[in-house]
Amino acid sequence: MLEEVERWLARRSWSVADRPLERILAAKRSTRVSVVLPALNEEATVGDIVAVIRRELMSESVPLVDELVVIDSGSTDRTAEVAAAAGARVVARDAILPRIPAVPGKGEVLWRSLMVTSGDVVCFVDADLRDFSADFVTGIVGPLLTDPDVDFVKAMYDRPFGDTPGQGGRVTELVARPLLNLHWPQLAGFVQPLGGEYAARRSLLERLPFPVGYGVELGLLVDALHTVGLDALAQVDVGVRKHRHQDGQALGRMAAAIYRTAQLRLSRGHLVRPRLTQFERGEAGFTPRTYAVDTEERPPMAEITEYARRRVA
Repeated sequence: MLEEVERWLARRSWSVADRPLERILAAKRSTRVSVVLPALNEEATVGDIVAVIRRELMSESVPLVDELVVIDSGSTDRTAEVAAAAGARVVARDAILPRIPAVPGKGEVLWRSLMVTSGDVVCFVDADLRDFSADFVTGIVGPLLTDPDVDFVKAMYDRPFGDTPGQGGRVTELVARPLLNLHWPQLAGFVQPLGGEYAARRSLLERLPFPVGYGVELGLLVDALHTVGLDALAQVDVGVRKHRHQDGQALGRMAAAIYRTAQLRLSRGHLVRPRLTQFERGEAGFTPRTYAVDTEERPPMAEITEYARRRVA
């Protein structure tokens, strides 16, 4: 298995510099590219990300991105207003597929985004990135436009924690990487398996189930492996990713959701307890707080009636 991973790393791991923008544009032809930003209270960063994509990838001279959509999942700040002012099309999560009541979670937003985008290639970018570079888009879209055998591409990068390089992926190192190495060793070569920047062909995404919460990245990666095989997956080094870090308790809840997503894929039978108890110190000592772990997944979008009708139309 190690030899297979090493061969994959040599064949399917690239740097953003390996595909100059001119080459990507020449290969694009009639392929439509959609960029989706899932957003919840990201007024501080979403506008800058949208502005960079509009300026550098949606001009007449560089028409790489055809569609830029921010899916607002109930922000209480000015996220929607800032994103629209910067040039994105903003769609409220709850306005998409109203027949199906929305639940909280990033995966829910990504799943619904397929209903309101039209690109043959769909590129997801988190809305909390700072010092955003267009390389995050060109890097992961490039292989899909230049190599017909590639179906799914993840960005890889260094994730600093404060001023310390390489220490930002705590849930990745403590939960996701051990799970993947133990149960899906073919995926051991992915540097950032939980990263929120990845692109895929719509023809693949519409066939995959989407965990509604934090488990979506691991779920999509594992299911893509089983659907199209390792050689159709790739990763591209885009440099450094700076973003907002969550506190330890939020990371604990994220880890529980990721573990649950993995456990469901290992056995479609009995599930572990779908709740997580954490402790917070108060005046009277430690107080337990119990949180539900995401236990719902959305079916492949291709099975949704409204989506099928739209594709026919």
